[in-house]
Amino acid sequence: MSVIQDVLPEPTVNALRDLSREEMITLIQRLFGEVRRLEAEVERLKQPPPTSHNSSQPPSRDWKADRPRSKRRKKVGAKPGHAKAERRLVDNPDRVFEVRVETCVQCGTGLLDQAPERVLRRQVTELPEIKPVVIETRQSQVRCPSCQRLQQGSLPEGLEAGRQFGPRLAALVTYLHHEHHLGFERLCGVMRDVFGASLSEGGAVAIIERAGEAAQPEAEAIGERVRQSAVIASDETSARVHGRNHWEWVFIGSGGEYHLIQRSRGQDIVDEFMRERRAEVWVSDCWGPQLNAPADQRQLCLPHQVRALQGLLDKRPRLEWAREMQALFRAAIHLGQRRERLTAPGYEQQVTVLERRLNRLLARRVKGIGANLLDRYRTHRAHLLVCLHRADVPSDNNACERALRPSVIHRKVMGSFRSDWGAQAYAALATVLNTAKRAGENVFQKLINLLGAPVLHFLQPSIA
Repeated sequence: MSVIQDVLPEPTVNALRDLSREEMITLIQRLFGEVRRLEAEVERLKQPPPTSHNSSQPPSRDWKADRPRSKRRKKVGAKPGHAKAERRLVDNPDRVFEVRVETCVQCGTGLLDQAPERVLRRQVTELPEIKPVVIETRQSQVRCPSCQRLQQGSLPEGLEAGRQFGPRLAALVTYLHHEHHLGFERLCGVMRDVFGASLSEGGAVAIIERAGEAAQPEAEAIGERVRQSAVIASDETSARVHGRNHWEWVFIGSGGEYHLIQRSRGQDIVDEFMRERRAEVWVSDCWGPQLNAPADQRQLCLPHQVRALQGLLDKRPRLEWAREMQALFRAAIHLGQRRERLTAPGYEQQVTVLERRLNRLLARRVKGIGANLLDRYRTHRAHLLVCLHRADVPSDNNACERALRPSVIHRKVMGSFRSDWGAQAYAALATVLNTAKRAGENVFQKLINLLGAPVLHFLQPSIA
């Protein structure tokens, strides 16, 4: 009634009869407009909600129904036909207790001289009591009797003036903050309660700042290696610095992965990273600045296209071309995974079949819903199946998404970076540590090596 009441305060039959021709036309036009708006709203409400299966929404945002409670008690042990899984025994335990059989419990015969038929091995793993060690330097200052100048002893490497924490403690603080997303208050509590080390929040902040500075040179070297890679993949996610929106970029190549946190999400970041370099193939989603990255060829992330097509099929289940296109992309992904198990002629034959199927699908004429998606594939025809022609090109951009997932967790737990150096330190540490993980290195040991000369050897007594 709101539309009518705008024209007639009391929409009686007599009042409608008294309307002029122009007023009646205006009323009908507004009524038709309201009907179209309501129809569009009804159509929108009928559409399926976006999920991780039909859009780029992460699985964490999907609605999860309550799992029904099982009335049966869960069986313990291996399933029928499966070997029992047991904890693997350590080959060289620190301490071994031999438990011998002294006497027979039935007849009392001594059995110490009998060789055992079987030895049952069990192991208990425990942590020793953790207690920090403190190394104190006492630097003598002596006045020279000849020139009356004050002289002082030289501190050894690792115990320099101004250093309050050794590399292992600093590495642990950095590891817990960066890899396990502990805030500074909780971090200080863990250091106090578990490790017995007194550490203020300011001290923890200083450690992270020093770790970021130590990681920066190696991070830049990794960035240069990535820049020179033949195949580069990239992606970005949001970040918060000083309570303002920023973007964390990741670039992955054969030389590792490089993280960068900047205010922009535009083409300038890609150009700034690549400088004068040009990749052979660039792997990404359909974000414009990544599609314009300097490269000879491109590979669009096929799982992204599968999800986009699924979103279209959820709205129009009978859209045959979309179903066939989705099946083609899935077949391409599967074929790439089976490349090594096929003969070269057999593989090339299947690639040719997929290329021809793709050409036939792109030649179809489609109007209405989904036409823009088909136009996208026509525009990027040369960028859809590059992965089938080069073994070093993946069909997806999952490596970048996995590389950014810890950053998303860090942002949700920690909130905004409070300083520019904090964002840069996080990016440098992510670059160095994630690249170390790719090489199979121990992350904690990598941090120890990064944070200066060792000091524990000063605990050993000196030899006169």
